[in-house]
Amino acid sequence: MPPTTPEQALAELYAGNHRFVTGAPRHPNQDAGHRAAVADGQHPFAVIVGCSDSRLAAEIIFDRGLGDLFVVRTAGHTAGPEVLGSVEYAVTVLGTPLVVVLGHDSCGAVQAAREAVRTGTSPSGHLGAVVDAVAPSLLRAGREGVEDLDGIIDIHIAQTVEALLARSTVLADEVAAGRCLVAGLSYRLSAGEVRTVAQAPAPAPAGAVPAPAAPADPALAN
Repeated sequence: MPPTTPEQALAELYAGNHRFVTGAPRHPNQDAGHRAAVADGQHPFAVIVGCSDSRLAAEIIFDRGLGDLFVVRTAGHTAGPEVLGSVEYAVTVLGTPLVVVLGHDSCGAVQAAREAVRTGTSPSGHLGAVVDAVAPSLLRAGREGVEDLDGIIDIHIAQTVEALLARSTVLADEVAAGRCLVAGLSYRLSAGEVRTVAQAPAPAPAGAVPAPAAPADPALAN
């Protein structure tokens, strides 16, 4: 059965990534029978807002198959209106409980934006729009004194997580209601593994005891 809670969905992605890294993939949901089973409808357990880099194929690095992941990819995982609309569709219409921003080391979009900020220039054509979308992350890194590329990429992943929540009240409401989680993951191209660099809501501290739920009937609180 596919995961149904945000926490289960994130754990499933990590389990699949572990299989990929250790060379023991199962290639689930890739057979002809499952292809026929999902032909009439989809119920993906995670949205992947990922970079378009050819080495960052989500179904492969998370060892998943047909109908498992709702994937939206742009250079530098930039989040314009079409991306936001796609995420909202998955979360509200398909009921997907997890949104992942997936970045990676040696990101060309971040490197291009870094050069543009350094030189005060911008690439011609529509590539300039990608650089402009990444530039705020470069400025934030500068304010925080982060100069190494990997550190800047982590900031850009976290910035994208924050941007999704700030620009989409639909997504923010789903997160506030506990029906969805947004996580920023960074992928290492050579090692093949992912790690979490941002999460909303933030994970509870180890050993923390959840607060008791409020009673449905106010009279019961007396």
